[in-house]
Amino acid sequence: MNPKITEWRGRRVWLLGASAGIGAALAHELARRGARLALSGRDIDKLQSLGIAGALLLPCDATEPASLAAVREKLRSELGGFDLLIYLAGDYQPMLASDFDMARAEKIFEVNFLGAARLAAAVLPDLLSEGGGIAFVSSVAGYRGLPKALAYGPGKAALIHFAEVLHLDLAPKGIGVWVINPGFVATRLTAKNDFSMPALMTPDQAALALIDGFRTGSFEIHFPKRFTRVMKLLALLPYRWYFPLVRRFTGG
Repeated sequence: MNPKITEWRGRRVWLLGASAGIGAALAHELARRGARLALSGRDIDKLQSLGIAGALLLPCDATEPASLAAVREKLRSELGGFDLLIYLAGDYQPMLASDFDMARAEKIFEVNFLGAARLAAAVLPDLLSEGGGIAFVSSVAGYRGLPKALAYGPGKAALIHFAEVLHLDLAPKGIGVWVINPGFVATRLTAKNDFSMPALMTPDQAALALIDGFRTGSFEIHFPKRFTRVMKLLALLPYRWYFPLVRRFTGG
């Protein structure tokens, strides 16, 4: 369904959302494997603190089209383009109907979905003319509705859908499109959770699982399998079974 990526040495990889969490761990692992990296995030100091020699540091705000366009031009002038772009930027705040904050929800939507869509709009001319691939980090929270995910889940669901449609359009042209759906990963965002997180992974474990996923050529990369397969099974259930089971398992 997608090109199989087994060799990273010399591959031009642009990571947007590289300053922390899975993005930072992935940057270190790809550097170790010899990739030519372009690293983006809003804070240049955090990018510099990664200490990855030879990486092109391109600070930008994924919610600002002008910022994305400027970084794209800098990337083209410095590296001549990219072979793979991975969107890892994300925001999260647990949210129930009783504390729904529209202003905060809009900020989460901006990063988790609209930023990814704006990035795609900026680079589609490059992909269509030069090939390569684009990957989006979404979440298993986008499979079906979950408690406390009133702002987070819908944006991730939209991102999965967006990636599916892009894949339908671009795969026949030989352009790779991936969606990456992790379970729980220990980051500053999941530290906000006040509930048990089954099969919790470290960012380093998640980065290795992500890289392994690119070897398969699959459209979706999901991990850890012992958790994501359960979530996939739940997503297939009719609502009359799904809602009671999710409430029971999550206490929601």
